[in-house]
Amino acid sequence: MARGRPSRTTVYARLDAAIAELAERLGGLPSPKESKFVWADIWHLEAHHSTALEGNTLALRQVEALLDKGRAVGAKPLKEYMEVQGYAAAAQWVYARALAPGEQYDGSLISFSEICEIHQLTMSPVWQVAPHPDATEREAPGMLREHEIAAFVGGMKPPTWPLVEARLRDWIDLVESHSAELRRAAPAGAPIPEILAAIHTEFECIHPFIDGNGRTGRLALNLILVRLGYPPVIVLKTQRSNYLTALQKSDSGDHGPLGEILARAMYDNLNRFIVPSLAGPARLVPLTSLADDQFTIAALRQAAIRGRLDAVQGADGVWRSSRRAVKDYADSKNQQRGRTTS
Repeated sequence: MARGRPSRTTVYARLDAAIAELAERLGGLPSPKESKFVWADIWHLEAHHSTALEGNTLALRQVEALLDKGRAVGAKPLKEYMEVQGYAAAAQWVYARALAPGEQYDGSLISFSEICEIHQLTMSPVWQVAPHPDATEREAPGMLREHEIAAFVGGMKPPTWPLVEARLRDWIDLVESHSAELRRAAPAGAPIPEILAAIHTEFECIHPFIDGNGRTGRLALNLILVRLGYPPVIVLKTQRSNYLTALQKSDSGDHGPLGEILARAMYDNLNRFIVPSLAGPARLVPLTSLADDQFTIAALRQAAIRGRLDAVQGADGVWRSSRRAVKDYADSKNQQRGRTTS
């Protein structure tokens, strides 16, 4: 373990505490309408990184120009722009569906029709310009594969195609079988991130579609997460190698490495995007939510330790302060500079 990097157990504990704090003190996740800019930032990053994991080469600024202004900046293949557009549309649908499901929602964490809808939204734009060369008409976006898939590197072997629908319905039952455990802040059994890792791995092993399974699987996981009141996961493109290795280990029954990747991603998204949008000026939030161009996390932590920033350290080891306290700290530093230069 790298020096200063918290252990897996510590990461899990901090995530549990942060999720409880989100629900109890901050009222849960904001709706897309309440914090449009927050979810837009998440959509941008998720569309960029999740498609990059599959080989897309658009830079983040190109993704932002495409999604915000409808401009295809650069000279990339049309297929890559369509991949990003499809993923972004599916992500928007996922978060809206999770937070405002409508009157017909039956309370389940995910349904068969929702999985197919996610795949259809994700893959339809790119399918118009670059359909899978081996796909039949019955394997279009939103429809299950009718091809055999060879075993992946590492040994993961998808089921033969006639069994795909049954296995996918079994997967939905698996998700629901963990529903009560996932809805508890501190489950008695396996840590929540490792339950989620097992669920995500099983979906990827089924490989229900001829193409787009990674993107669909990550969006399906985020639909489940947001319905549970958890922040969505963004697996960064720089984590690709670790993510694929963790999937292989999870397929062999070791869910810890993938669970840790998911936990860190949830915790980072919570502190980077969601908590700052919900916290008023006087609310105590983790210092990671208060860092900006003026003060790094390290600088705020040092100020807190020295007593110059009004902050408290919780039993979980996390320092918390407020926007108002940081403003007061900034004002005091500016006054000190003024006295020094006068």
